[in-house]
Amino acid sequence: MDIFSKIAAGEIPSYKVAADDEFYAFLDINPLVKGHTLVIPRREVDYYFDMNDDELARYQQFAKRVALAIKKAFPCKKVAQVVLGLEVAHAHIHLIPMQTEQDADFRREKLKLSEEEFKEIAAKIQQEFV
Repeated sequence: MDIFSKIAAGEIPSYKVAADDEFYAFLDINPLVKGHTLVIPRREVDYYFDMNDDELARYQQFAKRVALAIKKAFPCKKVAQVVLGLEVAHAHIHLIPMQTEQDADFRREKLKLSEEEFKEIAAKIQQEFV
C-alpha cells in the first residue's frame, strides 16, 4: 500500500477536505498557497492516464466539486488543476487557488503552516463542499 492509499484509508493522518467511495481530497502538507489540495483515487493507480474513461470522468467530476469549494472558501481568479509528480507512484491532482500563474509555480518556496492553520483551511473547504 502506497503513502496516498494509507492516507485515504486513515492509516496516516491528513487534513481531509472531501471524500467519497472512490476519491479522497486532502490538503497538501507543503502548500504553494492556502487551500492547495490533492485529489486522489482510492484505487492504487500510478499514472493518471491509466485510468479507464469512466473512472477518469468521475475523478474529474469529483475534482471539480472540490475546486468549486476551494474557490468559495478562498476567493481567487481560478483554481489551477495540475497533474504532475513522480515522487509518489499514485495518481494525484493538485488544485491550487490562483490570483496569478506564479501561485502554481512549484519552484517557489512552500508555505509553513501550523496545525491550527491546516485545520482551519480544511474546515473552510469542507464547509463549501457540496
